[in-house]
Amino acid sequence: MFCQDHSQLCCSDCVLLNHRQCTNLALISESAKKLSVDIEQLSNKIQTILAELNKFKTLQEASIVSVEGSYNEKLLEIRELRKKLNAALNELENTTLIQLEEIRTKLKTSLKKDVENCSRLKNDLQQLSEAAQGLCDKSKKDIEFIASIKCQEKIQESETFLKENPVKVQSSIIFQGNFDIQQYLSQQSSLGRIVDSNPDQVLSVKRTSQYNVKISSDSNQTCYIIGICSLRSGEVIVADNLNKKVKLLDQHFNVSSHCDVSSKPQDMCLITSNEVAVTLEDAGVQFMSVSNRQLVKGRTLQFPHKAVGIAHRQGALYITSRTALYHYTLSGTLVKKVYEETETGDIVYLCALSPAGDRIYVTNLNQHKLLTLASDGSLISTFTDPELANPCGVHVTPEGQVLVCGNAFNAVIQVDCEGKKKLASLSDGVKSPASVCYNTNSHQIIVGLFSKNEICVIELQ
Repeated sequence: MFCQDHSQLCCSDCVLLNHRQCTNLALISESAKKLSVDIEQLSNKIQTILAELNKFKTLQEASIVSVEGSYNEKLLEIRELRKKLNAALNELENTTLIQLEEIRTKLKTSLKKDVENCSRLKNDLQQLSEAAQGLCDKSKKDIEFIASIKCQEKIQESETFLKENPVKVQSSIIFQGNFDIQQYLSQQSSLGRIVDSNPDQVLSVKRTSQYNVKISSDSNQTCYIIGICSLRSGEVIVADNLNKKVKLLDQHFNVSSHCDVSSKPQDMCLITSNEVAVTLEDAGVQFMSVSNRQLVKGRTLQFPHKAVGIAHRQGALYITSRTALYHYTLSGTLVKKVYEETETGDIVYLCALSPAGDRIYVTNLNQHKLLTLASDGSLISTFTDPELANPCGVHVTPEGQVLVCGNAFNAVIQVDCEGKKKLASLSDGVKSPASVCYNTNSHQIIVGLFSKNEICVIELQ
């Protein structure tokens, strides 16, 4: 039997159980006469679906290999991190042991000196005492006089020694352990964050809010938030170009602290969980950290070129100079020049790194492009889009999603990890975006604006 209502072949049992209320039941022989069947079309369709299934199967098998490779790579990274932590703890232990040995040597030296002085005085007094007793039976006044003077001198020396070195409680060494280290480690749930990375998972906007970041000591009428970093604590650090300030925002985006800098900041990146590096163009890079909810200036680095864009991953510091991209160590040692353009202007402007460090995203402001480079500087792709006019800030989320600002057309867009196509437009009510950052704690995108007193906070679905 054939049920036309459900387009199903069925036996007598199926008719009784599942098709009793169907109105279009017929014998297969009758249905074959009424319905025309194009076997060639069906065969072509089957081949098309088979090709799609094979393609899907091949991709999924490749993904399995990729997952396994990624697992082994991350396993090595975790073990390497453990080695670094062990090395750091070993260094702390060795430093502490050196201090312990120094204290021990110092105490023993002082005590031995006291013992030696005491023994010397004791021997001298003993000899004088014996000599004095020997003179008691003799009537040699001149020798007695000399002996008495010597005895008095030695007695005075001994009394002075005892006065200057009173008897103390037995000396000992005290160790006060650094409880902060133990407490910090006990508060950590793991060595790092493990995520199922899907860099092309599309983000979608729920709502957009604005927060004022202007403070009374600002020298300019408006702010220009050119760089943003989100901390693990939930606090946010922003770089205000026009007012030559770096500002710390609390979890409610209120300014809680700020630091003045010597030149207009250009960009900012995260170094550790509570430390950032701020580029100051001709003035190099200023490191800053958060301590007790206050911004504290740290060391600086100087370069033989402008310092504009900045990105960091595992001790590797990437600096742009508007025309070139450089790779430095955190101590400021040049590793190599990664990429360079011969034209002038903001051709190699701001930059960001993929989570694995295998891709570097660079905005070309003058030519309205997003460049995707391999770690060796070779060009992977060039992306352009009508929304991407005057591209400036670029950011990569921990999952690898690429966000970039198009300042001229008020755009914040998501680009695929290959840097080849636009995945989403996220600029709901955003005006003049200049910088962008994803806040892992709150699943929000924070956008800094050009010549505005506010930042935009985009809540995501």
